[in-house]
Amino acid sequence: MTGHTTARQQQVAELLDALHTDGGVRVVTGEPGCGRTTFLKTAARLFRDGPVRHLGADRVRELDDALRTAATDGPLLVCVDDAHLWDAPSRAALGHAAARVRESGLPAVLLLTVAGHRPVDREFTGLPVLRLGPLTPGDAALLVEEATDGAVDPAVREELVTAAEGNPALLRASVQRLSPAQLAGARSLPRPLVDAEVLAGVAGGRLPGPPGECGDLLLTTAAAVRATGEEDADAGLVQRACGAVAEGPLPEVLARTEGRLRFRSALVGRAVYACALPEHRRAAHRALAGAAAEADGVLALLHRSWAVTGPASGLADALAAAAADPACPATPALRHHALVRAADLARDDADRARRNLAAAEHALLAGRASDARRLLDLARGPAEPASVRGGAELLRGAVLLADGPVDDARESFLLAAELLAPTAPHAAARATLGAADAAWSAGDPAACLSALAPTYAPPVTPLATACVRVPRTDTPEPSVVPAGSLAGGVGGSAAKTPRRCGQPSRRAARVGATAPRAAGIPSTAPVPDGGPPSGPPQGADVTRDHRDGMRAVLLGRFDLAAHPLRRVLERGLHGTDPATLLRSAAAALMLGEVTAARRAGARALAAARTSGSAALEPRALEYLAYAELRAGRHQLARTHAEEGLRTAERAGQRNTAAHHHAVLALAASIEGEVDLVCEHAEAALHTARRHGLAQAATLAHWAAARADLGAGRPREAAARLGPLVRPGARRGHFAVWMLAVPCFVEAAASAGRPQYAAAVVEDFALWAACGADPQAAAQLLRCRALLAAPDAADELYLRALGRHDDAGDFERARTELLYGKWLRRRRRLREARTRLEEARIGFERCGAGLWAQQAAAELRAGGAAPAAATEAGELARLTPQQLRIARCVAEGATNREVAFRLSVSTRTVDYHLRNVFATLGLRSRVELVRLVEQEEKTGARL
Repeated sequence: MTGHTTARQQQVAELLDALHTDGGVRVVTGEPGCGRTTFLKTAARLFRDGPVRHLGADRVRELDDALRTAATDGPLLVCVDDAHLWDAPSRAALGHAAARVRESGLPAVLLLTVAGHRPVDREFTGLPVLRLGPLTPGDAALLVEEATDGAVDPAVREELVTAAEGNPALLRASVQRLSPAQLAGARSLPRPLVDAEVLAGVAGGRLPGPPGECGDLLLTTAAAVRATGEEDADAGLVQRACGAVAEGPLPEVLARTEGRLRFRSALVGRAVYACALPEHRRAAHRALAGAAAEADGVLALLHRSWAVTGPASGLADALAAAAADPACPATPALRHHALVRAADLARDDADRARRNLAAAEHALLAGRASDARRLLDLARGPAEPASVRGGAELLRGAVLLADGPVDDARESFLLAAELLAPTAPHAAARATLGAADAAWSAGDPAACLSALAPTYAPPVTPLATACVRVPRTDTPEPSVVPAGSLAGGVGGSAAKTPRRCGQPSRRAARVGATAPRAAGIPSTAPVPDGGPPSGPPQGADVTRDHRDGMRAVLLGRFDLAAHPLRRVLERGLHGTDPATLLRSAAAALMLGEVTAARRAGARALAAARTSGSAALEPRALEYLAYAELRAGRHQLARTHAEEGLRTAERAGQRNTAAHHHAVLALAASIEGEVDLVCEHAEAALHTARRHGLAQAATLAHWAAARADLGAGRPREAAARLGPLVRPGARRGHFAVWMLAVPCFVEAAASAGRPQYAAAVVEDFALWAACGADPQAAAQLLRCRALLAAPDAADELYLRALGRHDDAGDFERARTELLYGKWLRRRRRLREARTRLEEARIGFERCGAGLWAQQAAAELRAGGAAPAAATEAGELARLTPQQLRIARCVAEGATNREVAFRLSVSTRTVDYHLRNVFATLGLRSRVELVRLVEQEEKTGARL
C-alpha cells in the first residue's frame, strides 16, 4: 500500500526524529483498524540508529537488560504491541521502564501501542500519547487505488472513501466485498456500502451485549450520535431516554466530558448502531424523541423520523420546516442533518432537491465542505427550477472561493446571479458580490468592477483618473482585509474625510490606468445570510450598502463610499448575526476605524462559535488578525492567525488557510524568524499558485523580502520585491503591491541601487497625497530621504519622525534606524547614537529581534555598546520562536502538541528544539524544564 505507507512513513520518521529530544517514549493508540501494528513495523524498518527489539509480556524482563545495553552501546528501539493485553505486573514493569527512559535521557526509543476504544491503563498515564488519526481523503483514495490496482471508478472510489471515514481496515474490508463490476461502476453498489458485518469484523470483540445490560445505554448513545452526526451526545438527554440504566458506571467504551457522552472509538459507535436489530434502533430513537425538550423541535422530530418504518411525508414536512425556522436555536450541523433526513423522506424530486440545497447551505456553515459539495451535486440538474439551480451555484461559488480555484468560483457566482435575478434579487445581489470577491482574490480589478456594474453604476470617473489609494504600507500593521467582503483597509477614516482626492495629473492617469487600486486583501467566500436562496430578502440593505461602498472604493470615490460603509458598520454592531458582523468588520477596516474593526471581528468570532457556524470562525479570526496587524499588535495577530489556521484546516478552507499563513509570515518577518517566514510563505504560495490567489501570493513574497531585509540582505530583498512593485506583467496584486513599496525603496537604497526606486516612490506619493492614512505620509518622507541628496535628507528624516506620532513602534523604529545609519556615515556620532538607541528600544519593545540586532550593530560600529535592558537569564539567548517552544515543552507538551499549538510542522519544532538544547547545553527535556522553572523563579528576563 505505497500511498498509505508513504504517509505513515512520514509520520513515523517525524516521530523518530522528535524522540531524540523528546524523552524517547510514545504510547501509540487509535481506534480499531487504524493501523497500530503497521505503525510499529514501519518504525522498526525506518530505525537506522541501532538494533530493534520486539517484546511481549513473557519477555518483559529483557527490557531492563536492553536499557542497560543502550546506556553503553548506543541507541535502541523497543516495540511493544497491544500493551493493554499484558497482565497487571507486566504492565507495571513496562510503565516503570518507560518512566526511566523519559527521565534519564537514555539513548533508547520505546514505542508501545494500546487500544483506543478504552481508557489508557493507569500504568501508562502520564506518558506522552500519539493518537493515530484517520487517513486524509487523498491518502484514503490512494489506498483504494492500490487495493484495486487502479480498477476502480472515480465515483465508486469517492463513495468508498466517504463511507470508511478514514479507517484503513474498514476501507480494505469495503473494497474486498465489492465485485470487479461494482468497483468499475458497471453494477450498483450494496446499500449501505459499509454494513453491520463489515463494521463488526473490524471492531472485533468490542461490541456490547444485548439490550438490558449496558446495551441500552450504548445503543441510545449511538442513536443520538447517528441522528445528529456529532461526535458526542447530550448526556442528560441519553440519561432521560434510558432511565435507570444510565445511572450506573459507564462502559469502558464510553467517556463523559462536560455533560457530553462519546464513544472512545467512533467506529465502535457505528458498529453498535449497525449491529443492533432494527426494532431496537427504532425504540432508541423513540425514547430520545420523547426525552427531547420540545416535542416539535428539530431534535425530537429528527429522532421521530428515524423511528418510522414507512412513508411519512407529514413528518418530513414538519422536520424541514423546523430546520428552516430562523427562530429555532439549532446549530447549522443539526439543521444540515435534519434537512438531509427530510430530503430522504421527500414525496417528490422537487422537494428533495430544495431540501438538499438547504442542507448544503447549513453543511457549509457547519464547516463541512465535502458534505456541501455532495449535496449540491444532488440538487443540481437541468430539470430543476432556475431558483434551485441558481441557489446551488451560489453555494458552489462559496465553497470554491474558500477552497478552490477562484476563477471557477467567479463563474459559479455569475451563473447564480443570472439564474436568481428574476425570482430572488437579494440572492442575486449576494452572488454578484461573491463574483466580485472572487475577481478581487484573483487580482482582476476589471472583472471585479464588471461583476458589480449591473447593479450599480455611479456617474464617476474610474480610479484610472483618480488618485491612487491603497492600504497602509510596509508596516507590522498593513491595512489588509479578508475577503468575502471585498473590504479594503483604507488607511484613515473615509467617514472623517468624505471627499474625493483632487483631479489627477496626467501622471496619475497614466499610473492609474494600469489597474484600479483599492485597499484590502479579501480571501474567503461569502456566506449565506440565512434562509434558502429562494426565501425572502434578509439583510438586503446591508448587501446593497456593502456593494455600493465597495464599488465606490474601487472607483476611487471615497466620498461616496463613506456613508454606505458607515451604515454597514453600525447595523452589524447592533446585531448578533456573525455574517453581518463580518461585513461590519470589513466596513470598519475600509473606513480606517481599527478599534471598531477589532470589536466587530471579536463579536463575529463569538457569534460564530455560539451559533456553531464553523465556516465563519476562520473568517472572523482572519479579520481579527488583520485588524491587529493594522493596530501594530503583530503578536496578537499571530495568536489569532494560528487559531485561524487550525479552524480553516478543520473546515476544509485551504484558501482561508493560505491567508492565515500569509499573516503568520508577515508577523514572523517582524520578529526576524527567517525559517518560520519561509515555512509560512511557502505554504501560502502552494495554495495561491494552485487556486489563483494573487493577493496571498503577493503578501507571502513581501514577507519573505522583509525577512531578507531584517537579516541584512537588502540585495535579495530588492530582487524579490522589484517585480512586485514595478509596472509590468509580474506586478503584484493591484490592492496589495503598494504595501511593499517602502520596503522595496529601503532595500534598493541599501543595496546601492536607488535609481530603481524613484519611479515607484512617485506612484506611492499619489496615494499618500489623499491624506487618509496618517502613516503613509511618514513612510513617503522616509522613502524620499533614502533617495535624496545629503543636504535634503536630514530635514526629510526629521519630518518623517514628526509624522510618526500615530504609528506603531516597529515603523517608527525603522525610520530611527535608517536615520541613525545616515547620521553615523556622516560622522555625526552623538546624534546617531541617540537615534540608534531609540530604534533598538523600539524594536525590542515589539519583539523585532533581528531588527534590534541591526540597531545594536550600528551602535557598536559607531563606538557605543547598546545599553543593557535588564539582567537576562540563559533563556535570553534563544530566538523568540525557540523561547516559545521551550516554554511549551516546559509545560509538558509533546513536539506534535507544540506544532499544533504554534501552527507549524513537527519537523520545525524538532529543528528548533535541537537548537535550544545545543544553545543551552542541555541533554534532556527534564533539564529544560528545570531551567525554565529556575529562571521564572529568579525573575530573569525571558
